[in-house]
Amino acid sequence: MNIRAFFALTLPQSVVRWLADHADSLCAYDRQMEVDWVDSEQYHLTLCFLGKIELTQVDALEQLCRERLKDVLSLQVHLNTAEYYRVSRRLGLVAALTSECDQLMQLHDTMIDIARDAGIAYDERDFKPHITLGRLDAKNHFTQPDTWPALDLYSLADSVVLLQSRPGERGSIYTPLFEIPLQDLS
Repeated sequence: MNIRAFFALTLPQSVVRWLADHADSLCAYDRQMEVDWVDSEQYHLTLCFLGKIELTQVDALEQLCRERLKDVLSLQVHLNTAEYYRVSRRLGLVAALTSECDQLMQLHDTMIDIARDAGIAYDERDFKPHITLGRLDAKNHFTQPDTWPALDLYSLADSVVLLQSRPGERGSIYTPLFEIPLQDLS
């Protein structure tokens, strides 16, 4: 059985609330009502999208994650911009993006290596770690502001989760398949 899955970082509720308020301020740019705004309960930082995987690969992914993440430290992620981000020929996002962070990109690369070692073909094509605030068709009339509203938020990333993604009535439904805690910063 195939499922759609991806690695993500969980977000504290205080960050989720702040991002929800920020997303509300971005609705003013959705003049054609094209953006499918994500329910804040679904917010997470997408670290590595795997696409379709075999359900049988989940156990291998979990074992590899437990081995390779056991000494990885939690990290502070700086969310410093929200912008339109086209992820494919068909899909665009309004997303919160992170500043350049070596530790985050090393974790991203580790997750890619884990996926490949579990037999999953990974295609990176301009991927950026991000938090999806809204989705829209890539062919859209979304009015991007000359200057996006300021975003300057820090979030502790203290666990990696593998999420299954299924289409739902009001957007995607995410089901955690496993979660691996990162080592405490202190």
